[in-house]
Amino acid sequence: MMAKPTKMTATAPVKPSTPRHFLDIDACDQATLRVLLDRAHAMKKAGRRPPHAIQPDAVRGATLLMIFEKPSMRTRVSFDLAMRQMGGESMFLSDQEVQLGRRESIADTARVLSRYGDAIVLRTVEHATLLELAANATVPVINGLTNRSHPCQIMADLMTVEERLGDVRGCVAAWVGDANNVAHSWMHAATRLGFELRIATPKELAPGPEWLDWIKAEGGRITVTTDPVKAVAGANCVIADTWVSIGDNDADRRRALLGPYRVDEALMARATPDAIFLHCLPAYRGNEVTAGVIDGPQSAVFDEAENRLHAQKAILAWCLEGQ
Repeated sequence: MMAKPTKMTATAPVKPSTPRHFLDIDACDQATLRVLLDRAHAMKKAGRRPPHAIQPDAVRGATLLMIFEKPSMRTRVSFDLAMRQMGGESMFLSDQEVQLGRRESIADTARVLSRYGDAIVLRTVEHATLLELAANATVPVINGLTNRSHPCQIMADLMTVEERLGDVRGCVAAWVGDANNVAHSWMHAATRLGFELRIATPKELAPGPEWLDWIKAEGGRITVTTDPVKAVAGANCVIADTWVSIGDNDADRRRALLGPYRVDEALMARATPDAIFLHCLPAYRGNEVTAGVIDGPQSAVFDEAENRLHAQKAILAWCLEGQ
């Protein structure tokens, strides 16, 4: 005799919680940034297998999907190893495989990938692409770089400053060169954490009015000047970046404008005696910085590069434990 079918009780669908994205530093308050930095320091101290006390169970067995429309050695390797060392795994997806907004909509891609992985890192050109992906994803989305900002890099930079100089809130930082996406994230960090930032840049490459308006509205201790000597004088940290990035089609113009903004030994001597030099790499010796500075005793660029791994661990743990 056939058994009677079991009566199913209808239940309301469970609404997914809002993912804890890491899209920009200005979206985080000071307390959150402090948690991330403290955890990054703890992750580095713990070594390659962080203990349970500083990483959530949510990371173990989790899968990170990495979409790279722009190549990067440091971003890819640091995120990949961060997941592996915390007991998770990662999958790399090239632009040809995903084709965001071309083969199918960004929204559809976000919905599909959210069914496969536990978090997504996107390294792309247009910031709007990142925002649309995050708006439609049901898992955390992390900004691996856009033309607007590079928040993961700056978290590693801040961690390096604190290793060498102490609490970043007491720092005076000088950015020398183009006010690009990395500089934008330094502006976010300085404003949220309350340290002083001086930006030396040609007028043609200075922050746009929307950035100056944001700084004023948020009360940031940020000054913009065309004089690199004025910016660096008495600074604890001097930062530079490549003059020509992928996608720039005006290389000769940019080199001509930025020639006076090269960080050399004479300019570095204007900073405090214990000042450090930072550069997110790759660097072009003889352009934005001399070999004597980047390979000299004040350079912290390789600590900075290593710290991408530990900052990435902290960001991933924070995002995944919020799921």
